[in-house]
Formats: sequence, structure tokens, C-alpha cells
Amino acid sequence: MDWITLLKAQQFDFIQRLKFACLLNCNIQGQHSELTVISGENLDQLRDFCWKMVSKYRTNDPKNCFINNMKGKLGEEVIKTRLSNLVTEVDYETRINGDGKIDFTLTRDSSIGIQVKARSGIFDTVQWSISQEEINKNAVLVCILIQEKVSEAQSIYNLITVGFIPTNMIVLKHNKGILDIKSLLYFGGLRSYLENLILSKKNNAIKENITKVSDDENKDLFININDYSEYKNIQESSYLEDLDNDDYYDYFKGYSEL
Repeated sequence: MDWITLLKAQQFDFIQRLKFACLLNCNIQGQHSELTVISGENLDQLRDFCWKMVSKYRTNDPKNCFINNMKGKLGEEVIKTRLSNLVTEVDYETRINGDGKIDFTLTRDSSIGIQVKARSGIFDTVQWSISQEEINKNAVLVCILIQEKVSEAQSIYNLITVGFIPTNMIVLKHNKGILDIKSLLYFGGLRSYLENLILSKKNNAIKENITKVSDDENKDLFININDYSEYKNIQESSYLEDLDNDDYYDYFKGYSEL
């Protein structure tokens, strides 16, 4: 069974439990949870930021501006709580050009972006949308369901991580991707997916650099390989293609560029 099939099966189970409000709830930061509760000082900080955004844009519809910003920040706060130090900090700066269509990047690889969408509604009818530009700039879309009506007076929010999807799996229609809960993969697989994405990029970088550098350069780069002739045999054979992740690190742990 491949990983996509497995996460789709878990997503189906999650949807069945969601119908009866039977969700996993963990209050420990950095740990997986299907439900995240935001209230108190944490919510006050989000509320203050959203009012600053209203003041910044001097909109004719301050209520709607507040609500839209609050939805976005609630979603970001959930991801920061669940992924913790795997991702960058939540951005509370009211920048002129916004967030550049990227809500988070990974702390170990800033080229990997995460887009977060938070929506209110009934779980089996609500939809999340993503633009072509957001798809181009992000590796993953994460979808959040807000159970309460968003308002300035709301004192507590119960937020559900309804799933994620790699952006290269999103089908576009009129330059926009529209997804419902059944289109997503189970959120519990997100951390492993991101960690493997980082590892895959590193392994690809190793292969690319091995093919580019000369033999003399390789002698300097792989200073921790005791027998250089062994490396030569690996380089000239198809064995390199069959190395798994642990093998790469065993052979090339002295490669100073990684």
C-alpha cells in the first residue's frame, strides 16, 4: 500500500469520526491533534494583530477586514502549534506587500513553503480554494475548519485540522484549485511528508553534486571516506542509484555542503 492510499484511508476514518464530533485532542505543542483550541492571551494577540491590519488598510468595511485576517491568523496558529519548530514562526508583522503568498517555510529548508487556508462552515459542504500563484510558491496546502462564527467578540475557537494536500496533486480549474474535505489527505501524515521532502531534496543535491564535481574535488569533499577507490567504484557503478537514505549518510556524511 502506498502512502497516498494509506492517508486517504485514514482521512475516510477521520471524516466518519468527525460526523460524531469524536476527535483526537492533544494539548501538547508539537504533537499531532485533530482539534486545537485557541483562547485567552493567545487569542488576544491575534485580535490585536487583526485590528492593526484594519487600521493599516483603512478599509470601508473594517468588520470584514477583521474577520478575514482573523481566519488567516487562526489557521496559522494551529499549524505553528502542531508543527512547532519544524516551521518558521507566525508572522505578526504588518508588511506592505503581505506574506508573499507563503504562510510558512520549513526551518531546515526555507525553499519549502506551506500555505494555510482556514474557513468557517459545515465540514461536508465547506470548500477551500488556492490560486495558481500560491500553488507555484508552496509545496503543501493545509486546510483548517473553524467551528465558531468568527467575530471580534468570540472568546474561544475550536479549530479542526481537516487535512493537507501536496500542491502538485491539486487539479486546477480556471487557474484555481477548489477542494473539499474528501479531496484531502489525513493531517497526521503531514509531518512525515515534510520531513521526507527535506530528505529527498538533500539526496537529490548529493546526486547532482557528485555528477558535477571533478575527481580531485571529490577527494577534498569526501574527506571522511577512508578508501577513495571504494568511492570511485560506487560512483562508476549503478549502486549509487540503489542507496537508501541511511546509506547516503553513511557514505557521504563528510560532504560539507549538506
